[in-house]
Amino acid sequence: MKNFIITGTSKGIGEKLAQLLLEEGYSVYGISRGASPLLSNYAKYNHFHFDLGNVLEIEGLMSDIAGRINSSSTRTEMICLVNNAAMLEPLKPIDQCSPEEINKNLQVSLIAPTVLTACFIRQFNDVSARRKIINISSGSGTYPAPGMSVYCTAKAGMNMFTRCVGEEQRKREHPVEIIAVDPGMVDTEMQAVAREKSEEQYEMANFFKQAHQSGQLQSTENLGKYLLILIHREVESGRLVTHSEG
Repeated sequence: MKNFIITGTSKGIGEKLAQLLLEEGYSVYGISRGASPLLSNYAKYNHFHFDLGNVLEIEGLMSDIAGRINSSSTRTEMICLVNNAAMLEPLKPIDQCSPEEINKNLQVSLIAPTVLTACFIRQFNDVSARRKIINISSGSGTYPAPGMSVYCTAKAGMNMFTRCVGEEQRKREHPVEIIAVDPGMVDTEMQAVAREKSEEQYEMANFFKQAHQSGQLQSTENLGKYLLILIHREVESGRLVTHSEG
């Protein structure tokens, strides 16, 4: 049996990837604040209602999930963590962002995936099954954008974190695979939030509107199928993989 722990499964990329994995007969442990009516129809979907901003409680959550996976009577072939959940806002110049907004974004978008990764490796350190971590990044982690400084910083941090853990794991006898994935522009609720703002509110709003109108956004289903390929494929640990690589 292959087991997948995915954050942000209530909508968007996380929900679609979870659905595709469930349709292949795998077990999915979804972590999100909201439930997904779509995923609740699958017998092998396990939902954990959790706010990733509560980073100090993540270890207990992961211990619970690991206990369920390890107690399964079915032989475990693979355990995979997909750090997908992130916050886009605040979308405004940094001097207009409150400490609360900055803190919340970085807790969810960067600190939570860091803690989840640490807990994942620790919980499954003695498991002989294949172990893999996929961090969903963004082009924003490479290219700076006005009004997106917090989000861009979180994704850049995610990329460097992936590289560092990849270096650590290469020295292990039974290493955990870890990669970051830049999915390109995807038609998600986060994209809709960006393009629905006025240019006065957010300098990049027209860029996102034009990308949507010109058909540059890919569907969550197409991205989900690409992620399935990356899940099964062996990729050098620490790498940032871009969707354009195919």
